[in-house]
Amino acid sequence: MVAVHHRYAQVLGRRLFHREAGPADAPAVVLLHGYPTSSFMFRDLVPALAGDYHVIAPDHLGFGLSDAPSADEFTYTFDALTDLTAALLDHLGVAHYAIYVQDYGAPIGWRLALNDPAAISAIITQNGNAYETGFVDAFWRTVWDYQREQTPQTEAAIREALTLDAIKWQYLTGVPDPTLVSPETWHHDHALVSRPGNDRIQLALFRDYATNPPLYPRLHEYLRTYRPPLLAVWGKGDEIFAPAGARAFAGDVPDARVHLLDGGHFLLESALDEVVPLILDFLGDSLPNDV
Repeated sequence: MVAVHHRYAQVLGRRLFHREAGPADAPAVVLLHGYPTSSFMFRDLVPALAGDYHVIAPDHLGFGLSDAPSADEFTYTFDALTDLTAALLDHLGVAHYAIYVQDYGAPIGWRLALNDPAAISAIITQNGNAYETGFVDAFWRTVWDYQREQTPQTEAAIREALTLDAIKWQYLTGVPDPTLVSPETWHHDHALVSRPGNDRIQLALFRDYATNPPLYPRLHEYLRTYRPPLLAVWGKGDEIFAPAGARAFAGDVPDARVHLLDGGHFLLESALDEVVPLILDFLGDSLPNDV
C-alpha cells in the first residue's frame, strides 16, 4: 500500500488542498485536473505512480477542497490559477517537474511551461488541448457564444454545463462500457459546483477560456524549441477534445508518443489499467533517476 497524504497549504493568501505521495527526493510529477472535477480524478493514479515518483495533485482554487472565494472577492482567470499553482509548487520546494494535464489543467500547465520552460521535465496530456483542431464545435459553440456576448440567452445555455446530466454526459460519452464509470464521479462533481456562489466562479472561467487559444502559437514555439518529452494519451471517444488534438502534438514534437484509447474525456475512469503502463514507460524513459 502506498501512503497518500491529503494536505492543505496557504499560498498567496489562499488555502489550497493537494494530494501528495511518493519519495520527496524522487522526480516530481504534478497532476493538473480539469472541469468540473478536482484532484479526486487522480485518486487511483496517484498511488499507481508514487512508487517511483513524488506525485502532487492540487485542487485548483474554486474546485474540490481548496478555498472557493466568491467571484466578487477573487478574479478567476487561468493566469490567476497558474500563479497559485506555481506558488504551491514553490512552497513545496518543487522546482523541476513533469506535468500531467487534462482539460482545464492544460491551459494552466501551458502557462507554467511558458513562464518557466526550464522547470518542465516532461509533459503528459490526457485530453488536454493545445491546438485549434482539437475543439469539437458542437460542444464549444455554446462556450464561444457566451464569451462573445453575455446575455440571458447565452448564460442560460452555458449554465446547462453545470447540471448533473451535463456532467454525467462528460463522464460517459465515448466510454465503450459505461458501467465501468462509478456514478459517484458525476454526483461528487455536481455537488461541489452546486455550492452557493460556485456557479459564478465557473461562469468566470468559461469566459476566461477565451484567453487560452491565443496562447497556442507561443506554446507551439515552446514545444519546437525545447522539445520536452511528450506523451499524449487520449480517450478517442471524447466529444469535447477530438483525437485530432492529440495527433497535432506530433507536428511540433516529432518524437511525441501518441496513444488513442477506447474511452472518453475522463479516460482514467474506464481505462486506468491501460494508461498507467504507458505513463510509467514514458516517465521511465524521460526522467532522470537522480533528480
